[in-house]
Amino acid sequence: MMEDVTTIHGDFEISTDKNKLQVDVIHRFLTKESNWSKGISLVRVAKCIATSLNFGIYYNGMQVGYARVISDFATIAYLGDVFVLHEFRGRGLSKLLMQEVMNHPELQGLRRWMLLTNDAHELYKKFGWTDIAHPEKWMEKHDANVYKS
Repeated sequence: MMEDVTTIHGDFEISTDKNKLQVDVIHRFLTKESNWSKGISLVRVAKCIATSLNFGIYYNGMQVGYARVISDFATIAYLGDVFVLHEFRGRGLSKLLMQEVMNHPELQGLRRWMLLTNDAHELYKKFGWTDIAHPEKWMEKHDANVYKS
């Protein structure tokens, strides 16, 4: 079993403890505010959380940000569902969150990381991410309407 990691950054706490996650906050953001998971059910969000390494950002006990990693913890990881609530943006929290994700002891020495982003390329580039070198080698099976059914 993986040990939880919690760090304090001024008034903010970042933790991988699943017991601290506020699933209602995560679900509300993903289903109503994200551009990638509109309409996702609470059941699916709970399943995602159960099968991922989760990073929550907290302010006075209230969850204000989130990221999750899907990984085999040996060769590959996918970073997804990264967000900071609108009222807490502009405070460097996304950078702190990415620092914690990239420095997590179980995520070191991986051969490949992946993510999809519409508009946060500059954030991820600060942590060594680049455009895919050979996109012609990549394939996907994507159902943009899966959450609408």
